[in-house]
Amino acid sequence: MEAPAANPAPLAIPVPEKATEKVVHVTPKAVGKIRVAFAKQGVSGGGLRLGVLGGGCSGLSYQFKYDPKPRATDHVFTFDDIQVYVDPKSMIYLSGMTLDWKDSLIQSGFVFDNPHAEKNCGCGTSFSA
Repeated sequence: MEAPAANPAPLAIPVPEKATEKVVHVTPKAVGKIRVAFAKQGVSGGGLRLGVLGGGCSGLSYQFKYDPKPRATDHVFTFDDIQVYVDPKSMIYLSGMTLDWKDSLIQSGFVFDNPHAEKNCGCGTSFSA
C-alpha cells in the first residue's frame, strides 16, 4: 500500500515591487515647475505636500500644496532642493507614483502617473483605486 501523498507546499505569490515600494518619484521637469511655483508664492524652505483625500469625480483626489514643514510621521523625499511630504495614509495610494509636468498644445500641468489608480477622471486630479 502506498503512503498518501503529502500536501504540497502552498504557492508563494510574488507581490509586485510597485505595490510595496514606499517611494514617490518626481521628474526633473516637475521639480523645476515646483521651484517656480514656490518662488511665485514667495515661499522658501518647507516643501510640497502630496496627499490623497476622499472626493472628486472618481472617489479620491490628489492633494497638492505647499507646507512649511513635514509632520513627524511623514515620508520625506528630496529632489534637488525640493522636499516632498507624504503622510502614511496617503502613501498607501501614492507609493510608486511619479509626478511629472507635461506641455501640450491643449494644456500644460502636473501629471500623476499612479500605479494604484484603476480609473482616472478627465480632469487629471481624481482617481479610483
